[in-house]
Order: sequence, then C-alpha cells, then structure tokens
Amino acid sequence: MRIGEIIGRVTLSRSVPEIKGGRLLLTRPLPFAALAQGAPDRGEDLVLYDELGAGAGAIVAISEGREAANPFGKVKTPIDAYCACLFDSIDVDPDVTLEPPTSSRKGSRNR
Repeated sequence: MRIGEIIGRVTLSRSVPEIKGGRLLLTRPLPFAALAQGAPDRGEDLVLYDELGAGAGAIVAISEGREAANPFGKVKTPIDAYCACLFDSIDVDPDVTLEPPTSSRKGSRNR
C-alpha cells in the first residue's frame, strides 16, 4: 500500500457496469521524502477507483494490483488501483531514516 495525493479526475465517455457507484481519480504517489521533508520527488501518476469521496488535494492510501479488485468480490473488474482510505493528517518524523531490510539469518547459507 502506498500514500498518494489526488491531483485530478478522469472523465469517461463510456463506463463499465461493474464499477458504477464510484469514480476514477488521478493520483500522484508520495514517497517517504515527500512526506517527511516536503521533497519535490513524486511517483508516476496513476488512476485509481474511489468510492469514498476523495477530492483534489486529498491524501489517500492506494491499494494496487490484485488487492485493488478485492472490494468487488468475485466480479471481475478492470481496476488496478483502489482508494483504500482517506487521511485526515499524517505526522512523519523527518529525522527517521529508512534502511533496506536485512536478512534475519546469521552466518553462511548451507548449499
């Protein structure tokens, strides 16, 4: 799951019956540096399905891939990203540094 900012909406001339009741929004993912220090770095824009009522400038959690289609049950839907929640606010400690995960195994591997 990633965090993103709503930057616009998508208008369609036709719709798929399975996704009625929601709307498609344009979202820009926010990496940790953008959240913590306000860095200008942003991810590649993506279209997500929203039924929570997010508007321009809203900060949302983005569920992607197979998990994005889970809210629709067994009905096949053409959804790659889903608005999982709306954030009221996010507090990030700018002094926190993210390090890559390390292996929990110690010693050499047996072959």
